Amino acid sequence: MPLTCDAIIFDLDGVLVDSNAISERHWKQWAEARGVAYEKIATSHHGRPTAEIIQDVAPHLDAEAEAQRKEGREATDTEGLRAFAGAAALIEELPDGRWTIATSGRYRTAMTRLSHTGLPQPETLVTADDVEQGKPAPDPYLLAAERLGMEPEQCVVFEDAPAGVEAAQRAGAQVVAVASTNAPDALAAAEVVVSRLAAVRVMLSENGALRIRWAEEAV
Repeated sequence: MPLTCDAIIFDLDGVLVDSNAISERHWKQWAEARGVAYEKIATSHHGRPTAEIIQDVAPHLDAEAEAQRKEGREATDTEGLRAFAGAAALIEELPDGRWTIATSGRYRTAMTRLSHTGLPQPETLVTADDVEQGKPAPDPYLLAAERLGMEPEQCVVFEDAPAGVEAAQRAGAQVVAVASTNAPDALAAAEVVVSRLAAVRVMLSENGALRIRWAEEAV
């Protein structure tokens, strides 16, 4: 059963671009330098703002200052960065002004990753620089829908992390989860879970709505 919407909001890392190697590399470096067990970070860093994770695992540190230093180093690191198969083709199927990105990363990092992978840049973009509360709070997706001129209920969100799925649903959007960085069971709250972005297709209906289909059974 296809999903129907007026606009699509993509998470960036883990959905459109595979930056997992970069993220793990810099989290491990940070954890080693600060004497924090990386295992405390590994299970929760996907889809959440850096400062919030640092606050959780090292509350004695200045989370904002630590996050700025870590993200400054990570922002220009492109070793191992690639676009997921199907990402460019899927975006190219969408009309202008009917899609955007809401990422937990900073603006500079997002621009580097889009530029390096050659993916199109949306007319609007929401990053950690734009909201006071990151995922799983609904703020990023509420703002993304607002900048598209839509209500969240008119949007479908593509996510790869439980925190992102929760954020999108709290905002009122439907969710297609891509099991790229998390097991399908961890994403079960989403309306649909697919194993790969390349399985998804979007068609423009005669009435102007976007119809989202997937070329495989949901997982």
